[in-house]
Amino acid sequence: MVKPIAIIGILAGVFLAAYSYRFELLLTAVNLAIGSKSVNPHEEILWNSPEKEEKRDGRPNVVMIVADDLGWNDLTFNGGGVAGGLVPTPNIDSIAKEGILFKNGYSASGTCAPSRAALMTGLYPTRVGFEFTPTPPFMSRYLDISNKAFGPGLPGKNYFDRYDDEVVPNFREMGLPTEEVTLAERFKEAGYYTAHIGKWHLGRENGMSPNQQGFVDSLRMESGLYLPKDDPEVVNSIQPWDPIDKFLWAALQHSAVFNDGEAFEPGGYLTDYWTKEAIKVIENNRNRPFFLYFAHWAVHNPLQALKEDYDSLEEIADHRLRVYAAMVKSLDRSVGKVLEALKKNGLEENTLVMFTSDNGGPGYIGLPEINDPFRGWKISFFEGGIHVPFFIKWPKEIAEARIYKNPVHHMDLAATALAAAGIQAEGLDGVDLLPHVANEDNSSPHETLFWRGGHYEVVLKDGWKLQRMSDPEKTWLFNLNEDPTEQNNLVQENPELVDQLIGLLETHNASQKQSIWPAMINAPILIDKTSDISFEEGDEYVYWMN
Repeated sequence: MVKPIAIIGILAGVFLAAYSYRFELLLTAVNLAIGSKSVNPHEEILWNSPEKEEKRDGRPNVVMIVADDLGWNDLTFNGGGVAGGLVPTPNIDSIAKEGILFKNGYSASGTCAPSRAALMTGLYPTRVGFEFTPTPPFMSRYLDISNKAFGPGLPGKNYFDRYDDEVVPNFREMGLPTEEVTLAERFKEAGYYTAHIGKWHLGRENGMSPNQQGFVDSLRMESGLYLPKDDPEVVNSIQPWDPIDKFLWAALQHSAVFNDGEAFEPGGYLTDYWTKEAIKVIENNRNRPFFLYFAHWAVHNPLQALKEDYDSLEEIADHRLRVYAAMVKSLDRSVGKVLEALKKNGLEENTLVMFTSDNGGPGYIGLPEINDPFRGWKISFFEGGIHVPFFIKWPKEIAEARIYKNPVHHMDLAATALAAAGIQAEGLDGVDLLPHVANEDNSSPHETLFWRGGHYEVVLKDGWKLQRMSDPEKTWLFNLNEDPTEQNNLVQENPELVDQLIGLLETHNASQKQSIWPAMINAPILIDKTSDISFEEGDEYVYWMN
């Protein structure tokens, strides 16, 4: 017979072991719940094509290419480039060099999904109640537990504080409201063929999937491993300090969905696979106008490079940087192949090609130079979080390369695309950019621009950028005309201007909707350090609600 004291000892040992391995146990649960879903074998995609030969009517094709988490300094178009310029990006650069380079292009948010909502609607994301990024199940709970274990090094309070199932909708039901008219719906109604490839992140159920929001065909990323972790053709970089990275490795699979069907294995390394399918879309529809929304997952973590690309960069000593650089290389190759397909099919001259990133590069992958020269990261409204690559190329209408310096915004890409196709759309926040670029006085499309993420909000007017948060209370004021990298906070010197800009914010907020779902987290983000470097007293940070 086992004595009670022995039973107590056994139970204590079990509890201690469970507590010691609580992170691993939770990640195992995440893997079982999310990352172990059934995935069918690879299947070939049958893209839509005209039933009979059609005569083109002169309207342009539109190809919108959106990278994920691409840093300002990841491209060589402005003399920068990942790994000190060791990985040139000539194909992406060519869009800027042969079209319009918008030097001050802004994303709609510091995170991905609200930016995509703006790209698909031509509206501020807060206009449609899409303020926070949909968060996968278990993620905030895992981050909460991680924070309580490792949080003392971070400023302020514990910050992951909401995952109540009664107030938070299902992840698949967080998305763009169906009453909003999408870019795809407008193009489809105008007689365009519409196709989506890659990331969506605007809802999957209740009428919010790409096929239900205007896309005739959609090859959607169901889950985001570029290849299975143990595939011999992939090289991985895992960040041991980062709970977001750990969660993704546990939760993600290598899988895709076509037209709301069942999940299946993509045909190879994700970036290259999407590209092959994008070329098929172009070839199948070369004789009718089409809108292709090509939403890459690259260069979002988990960091996974094609081994062939990794091996070609042996001059980069740091493993993590080398994997990331190889991912940038594959992204540039993808853009090059899409541009070549347009040219090969006689479509280059009359195709409007747009390129941007959903937000800036993240600090949590531990690469400090990706957003240079700007301060801040993804998950902030500092320039590093929202000042993004932003290019347009349309040889038929843009005969000479131009550089445009006035601020522009993601929602402008939607408005510009519609105007190029002759599609009328009333009530957009976005503006057709081409007349402004062509205007000799270099007129600005916006008097003011706004961003909001819960209690953290920003207004930009005449080069003056005010950021404020209320939890904890903090305000910054930067003159971007003289200080584009936000080094000098001028709040104390300009109290009247601060009041004026806050008034503009409050007026704007009164015209916006409340978020459709609550924020899951309120997280401190260091502005000048990557996540692998500890917080020290005096470091600047923001609190980001998501």
